[in-house]
Amino acid sequence: MLVNLDTAYEDTTAAELSLALDTPEQPALHLLDLGRLTRLGRPGTRLQLRLLGASHQVVLDGPDGGLIETVACLPGRRPELPASLADPATGYRFTARVRQLGPARLSECAARLRRDLAGDPYALVGVFPGGPDAITALRVGRPGGRDAAGAGRIGWRTWHAYPGSGEVVETETVVAAV
Repeated sequence: MLVNLDTAYEDTTAAELSLALDTPEQPALHLLDLGRLTRLGRPGTRLQLRLLGASHQVVLDGPDGGLIETVACLPGRRPELPASLADPATGYRFTARVRQLGPARLSECAARLRRDLAGDPYALVGVFPGGPDAITALRVGRPGGRDAAGAGRIGWRTWHAYPGSGEVVETETVVAAV
């Protein structure tokens, strides 16, 4: 799903981002509620993709617990986006990388994401004012698809494009279905 957002983004470079697993649900500029999807985990698992002015949030809620992943510019929190984080006890695995791209390559990357994810029922792409390359995109991995996380697991990828700094932040998360 492709949405044009009416508010400027609050984070403008990769260096402003943090990963938080302890932040409550934030007000969303737009959200994609995937409901209770038995195809993406155990029956009763609810998944919601949320676009924030300060980046993104994924809300996962299941019969055995839940998880709220926030990658955003978070007031009161020191910016720190780890390259990787794993918690074997919960099955949570997160990776992030920042790519520095020239204007033409960043524009190509943003155009590809808009094109490839616009009609995907498991994806949400927000285009911020100021140009089509200022985007945040999220996509849930589908069983049998190239982003499949595996049996009993759910995964998602995100992209945050910052034309002003020439950066694209890519994250990937895999978690045991809760």
